[in-house]
Amino acid sequence: MVRGGRDILSSVVASQDDVHRKYGGVVPELASREHLRRIVPVVREALERARLDFGGIEAIGVTRGPGLIGSLLVGYTYGQTLAAALGKPLVPVNHLEGHVHAVFLEAQQGRESAGGGAAGGAGAAAGRALPELPAVCLIVSGGHTVLYEVRAANGHVAAPAPAEYPAFRCTYARIGATRDDAAGEAYDKVAKLLALGYPGGPVMDQLAAHGNPEAVSFTPPHTRGNPFDFSFSGIKTAVLRHVQQHPAFKGGIAVRQEALRGGARRAADLLSMCTRATLDLVASFQRAVVSDLVHRTIAAAEERAARCVLVSGGVAANSELRGTFAREASARALPVFFPSRALSTDNAAMIAAAAYPRLLAGEIASNGIGAEANLPLA
Repeated sequence: MVRGGRDILSSVVASQDDVHRKYGGVVPELASREHLRRIVPVVREALERARLDFGGIEAIGVTRGPGLIGSLLVGYTYGQTLAAALGKPLVPVNHLEGHVHAVFLEAQQGRESAGGGAAGGAGAAAGRALPELPAVCLIVSGGHTVLYEVRAANGHVAAPAPAEYPAFRCTYARIGATRDDAAGEAYDKVAKLLALGYPGGPVMDQLAAHGNPEAVSFTPPHTRGNPFDFSFSGIKTAVLRHVQQHPAFKGGIAVRQEALRGGARRAADLLSMCTRATLDLVASFQRAVVSDLVHRTIAAAEERAARCVLVSGGVAANSELRGTFAREASARALPVFFPSRALSTDNAAMIAAAAYPRLLAGEIASNGIGAEANLPLA
């Protein structure tokens, strides 16, 4: 529940990790079933935490797409039904725009709580400021790795006044996207190969701190045509080939597979079962992925003369990604903003924040609008 596009009254997230863990990735049919099972209890809990009832709702923001169509239909149909029953406006939101607004939402809250500081800002240049536009935004998660240029719809070329942020309407131009696997998807596939559990990103991030990121050399991805497109299938395949060429990995993988079946989940549980070679491979894989993400994003920001960089999505919680962006952006006096880790992953608060300026602009759902799996961001 978000008030005025800026104040989070409650934020409830129902994780499905336990459901999908044994498959090493999201199973669409199971995801939609779990959405259907959990959506009513989650909304009730959000209302309770916000100390509201249904009568206190002024409008309903709902994700229209992109994403898995079954899960989108569950959420959209529920929002549509609730809006009709309450006689309240329904505001469709692009999921990717929600991730952009997660950065704005966090920065605004951090400014207010810290007396002018920007929560999630990395590097000295980002301190005590709100993001300025135009910006380049990297949205990086298990399902998406995409770069957008973000501009103000009203023509702002600098930071809006703080009071303008809740109603701040943006336009988006796609600069580049992944041609195959999303970065988070590559993490999950490598984690499955090495028996490190699901989701793979958080565990591999922690294990990478114990390895040598220079131990295994990966060829940087080359994307012909658009230098701002990403490709992670080659790095993922290189990890597979490395494991196949070194049979010593098999024993450790078997041990960890048994541990995972026994309930091991944390990096601390798996660390003692990882050889030096495994830790080095994990660290080298992460360094290769992070380096590519940071290099292309900063290059795009420099080409577009962006005033700052925004980074959002589940992989934005990665500690090496945050640290590398902080170092590289600071060296260029380029502010970079992240949401908190809680707002980096999918959440309803970011959708509500993105819905608010659209509500003020009168962008209300009509009967002909529905969920769309490949909805473009515009």
